[in-house]
Amino acid sequence: MTSSPAPADRAAALRARIEDANRRYHQLDAPDIADAEYDALVRELEALEAAHPELASADSPTQRVGAAPAGRFPPVVHAVPMLSLGNAFGDEEVVDFARRIRERLDRDELVFSAEPKLDGLAISLRYEDGAFVQGATRGDGATGEDVTANLRTISGIPQALRDGGWPKVLEVRGEVYMARADFERWNENARLHGGKVLANPRNGAAGSLRQIDPKLTAQRPLSFFAYGVGQAEAGALPATHSATLARLREWGFPVSELATVVRGVDGLLDYYRRIGEARDGLPFDIDGVVYKLDDYAGQREMGFVSRAPRWALAHKFPAQEQTTVVESIEVNVGRTGAVTPWALMQPVQVGGVTVTRATLHNADHVARLDVRNGDTVIVRRAGDVIPEVVQVVADRRPPDARPWSMPAACPVCGSELVREEGAAAWRCSGELSCPAQLKETLFHFASRRAMDIEGMGEKFVDLMVETGVVASPADIYALSRDDLLLVRLVLDAAPEDVEAQVRTHLAAGQEAAAAVAAAFAPQALQAPDWDRHVIRALRQGRAAFAWNEKKIATRAADNLIEAIDRSRDTTLARFLYALGIQHVGESTAKTLALWFGDLELIRRLPWPLFKRVPDIGGEVARALGHFLDQPGNQQAIDRLLERGVRIGGAHAPDPRLGEALDLATLLVDLEIPKVTPVRAAQVGAAFADAQALLDAPVHNLVTAGLPSETAAALVAWLEDAAHAGLLLSGAQAQARLRGLLPQRAARAAGPLDGKTVVLTGTLSAMGREEAKERLEALGAKAAGSVSKKTSLVVAGEAAGSKLAKAEELGVEVWDEARLLAFLHEHE
Repeated sequence: MTSSPAPADRAAALRARIEDANRRYHQLDAPDIADAEYDALVRELEALEAAHPELASADSPTQRVGAAPAGRFPPVVHAVPMLSLGNAFGDEEVVDFARRIRERLDRDELVFSAEPKLDGLAISLRYEDGAFVQGATRGDGATGEDVTANLRTISGIPQALRDGGWPKVLEVRGEVYMARADFERWNENARLHGGKVLANPRNGAAGSLRQIDPKLTAQRPLSFFAYGVGQAEAGALPATHSATLARLREWGFPVSELATVVRGVDGLLDYYRRIGEARDGLPFDIDGVVYKLDDYAGQREMGFVSRAPRWALAHKFPAQEQTTVVESIEVNVGRTGAVTPWALMQPVQVGGVTVTRATLHNADHVARLDVRNGDTVIVRRAGDVIPEVVQVVADRRPPDARPWSMPAACPVCGSELVREEGAAAWRCSGELSCPAQLKETLFHFASRRAMDIEGMGEKFVDLMVETGVVASPADIYALSRDDLLLVRLVLDAAPEDVEAQVRTHLAAGQEAAAAVAAAFAPQALQAPDWDRHVIRALRQGRAAFAWNEKKIATRAADNLIEAIDRSRDTTLARFLYALGIQHVGESTAKTLALWFGDLELIRRLPWPLFKRVPDIGGEVARALGHFLDQPGNQQAIDRLLERGVRIGGAHAPDPRLGEALDLATLLVDLEIPKVTPVRAAQVGAAFADAQALLDAPVHNLVTAGLPSETAAALVAWLEDAAHAGLLLSGAQAQARLRGLLPQRAARAAGPLDGKTVVLTGTLSAMGREEAKERLEALGAKAAGSVSKKTSLVVAGEAAGSKLAKAEELGVEVWDEARLLAFLHEHE
């Protein structure tokens, strides 16, 4: 008689069999057992673990659906950022991509790893000692959401690695997706039973991973493909991406069988065409292919630009296209005032999504296409890219169709629309007074790295702007507690709850009843914008009621009042960044504050003077000048200061500004055609000042040594009254700066002046942002990537590729202890 196996042995055997079935189903596409048999194995394992709790383990297939976590998903900071990829939409861009790599690396032939670009959700999987311990979404590339419990429900993701040889810490990147067949089955079942129909496979995958309850995620048919590695510690990886993919397969990860190695541009384009031809027959959605330089040494040498690697490219397929009719051409005003035309169209299905509007990009694009109201057009949608009009069907144009032109006035505020010289974009001149720009301006103004007003979220700002509670940034500092209580109440409650709350606070009398009747009219509460209506009506009749603080929650409003009061005391760098000036980010704002030291000086400077500051070129300088030239913006600054905003830490301009405050430098900074630094120096030597130059005839310029062509170009430029005025105001500003520098104490040189510092890894004693600010205060320039220009790298715990790059280049590296000692020494 054969005895039954011990419970532990049977549990181990069941787990091994179930994991093997999962691998065959998800990786090999060759299941060897029926669904019913698979389900029976799982049920037997569940019963065995229930009878013997000591056998339960976190990596068991039965534990992939855990208890619903309380609250929102916690953040996960990626040890190695999950960067996005640059896109190519034509063969020429691929040719340029390969050429740039070939020239930079000086190689005759390039080897690439090529793979399909899945239309799913990018995730990161962290393994320690071979066990899956944490999974996160990509998020913003630096920080994602912890969705570990949900990822455990996806049977294609191994809970433990196979075959050994893996690094002690291994972070695997990949894509969670919903196969087409699974998507269709889900939607068919949902329609039959009245359930939620998913819009498309990509949204189905993303929405499934963001379910608070993992049991809901487990019900969704999700799959996974691995496509790379992020962090890897205490263990070596192969030298190439393709070999790493093969190793990932050995460790138990599903990797697309379509991933392969190709050589040169011809190999890339041939792979693109082959995958494109097979696209419609694939079991999953893809929107392109991805090319990656195969060897890691080459990748490290190529490095990164912005948020994308130079060694990788996403080559997108031509989007699905459909024909529809343009009903009207409208314009949209963005946060910076940029005005974008778009087409309102008859509804059409493009790529499984109903499209009623498409971007026309800019006025030049509209003119090139000659799009008119009533035209039949071809609309294209590429993945998540905004739909666009790509072609007009000219032979179907109505006879009364007329060419379109940009309207003269902003559709939101009525201000004049202007076009910057040499730019394609039109902008609303209303600046901060335009409601369309105001929402985004206020949200940016209150953000953490700007004025840091906690509690002013996007929905809160929307309500305040649309109901007239605020009409400018300065209005934030005049908000009453009653205003905040009302907006907070409407934001957090349903219409009937808001009405009940308000009625408890009413004073007696007809005025009170009229205010409530106007605010809570039944037809108004049924409208989508009921909340806006209620706030407007109650603010108009505010005297008719008073808040009973015993019956209404006041903490949120009180906290916001406190946050607003705290924000009144700020730094010049934060204030400049908060204004939302085009091209002026945190780094530029800090540079301006460091070099000029005083708001009153900065706001009166003509734009060429800003080019005297390191890392500020013509585009940024002109954006600053344009912003500060607008009376509305200057008024907005005045009102902020009048409302009690206090900018601390004013100091003298940097003495290095005095090194080039002369006519020749000003002429170069003005970017006058044909006036090179050499020619500018000749003019500067020949004329005493800007006025003398303006008064000079052409022959005097030739006498000064200028070629006749250059002299004619300079005279033509100066004949423009605006140009002449800019030259004079620039010269006056130079004189003002020269006068300031001797009268104020020179800024003491910092111990890190001229040094570029990169922070990487996790610091235990302070956040990286605090460390960055303290290093900048000592003269350092903080950078995001390591290069030959880097002076110093500060490496905390779990430092990754930046540390490796620093060691490769021989850059000096400090640990946290040395950083703290240095900061203490220079307190």
